[in-house]
Amino acid sequence: MTVRTAAPPELAVTDVTVRFAGLTALDTVSFTVAPGTVHALIGPNGAGKSTCFNVLSGLCRPASGTVRLGGADLTRLAPHRIAALGVARTFQNIVTTQGTVADNLMLGRHALSRAGFAASALRLPHARREQRTHLARAREIAELTGLAEHFDSPVALLPYGDRKRVEFARALCLEPSVLLLDEPVAGMNAAERARAVEVVHTVRAELGLSVVLVEHDMGLVMRLADVVTVLDFGRVIAHGTPDEVRGDPEVLRAYLGTGADEEDAA
Repeated sequence: MTVRTAAPPELAVTDVTVRFAGLTALDTVSFTVAPGTVHALIGPNGAGKSTCFNVLSGLCRPASGTVRLGGADLTRLAPHRIAALGVARTFQNIVTTQGTVADNLMLGRHALSRAGFAASALRLPHARREQRTHLARAREIAELTGLAEHFDSPVALLPYGDRKRVEFARALCLEPSVLLLDEPVAGMNAAERARAVEVVHTVRAELGLSVVLVEHDMGLVMRLADVVTVLDFGRVIAHGTPDEVRGDPEVLRAYLGTGADEEDAA
């Protein structure tokens, strides 16, 4: 297993604002993902979490503000260029069930290929060597994520939790320094959620990457995250450790409609 020897770069989001047809989806949002941490981005439905992920991955360009990964400015780069700089993401819904697990993981290696289309199509010696190297690395990542026994299995035949892990492993095959996980346990049962948490812990320990997590399962967030940033109506309303955030009056009010108002009335 290839292990990262250098710490991943810091991911800094500074005063990011996004507007859609006059609606402000993100309003001067700022937070920093420290190297090697799990940073959760939470909030009620419509808080701006998905928009923020789309900015980080290049699917959405902000009206103002910046996103930087170490010394690289990601703010207005295309998604493939952001991916090449080390930011990979998963999506809420499973993207593909075509082909085998190996096929899907090799898709994640495609951006790292140097052989070129012609050399690969002609199966030139250096292209075949590179293909073997990528396949070996895909097997390593399958092992790391608990998918080794399914490596040659069709994705469509796997249980739902395993299919979600294929999406996770495919993103890892890009060799990212920052991994964006968009609702990674959505739709899973309790056993599958527990397995997903275990895999994230393992990947973080083995690969040393940073993880940014959007998730509605607050139990998972509190177990997994080092730092939590809370959004509501596109603005940051709280930031801190899970213990600090869980009792914050603004967070209670955003989620439950309780907290700060009762304190003011007391």
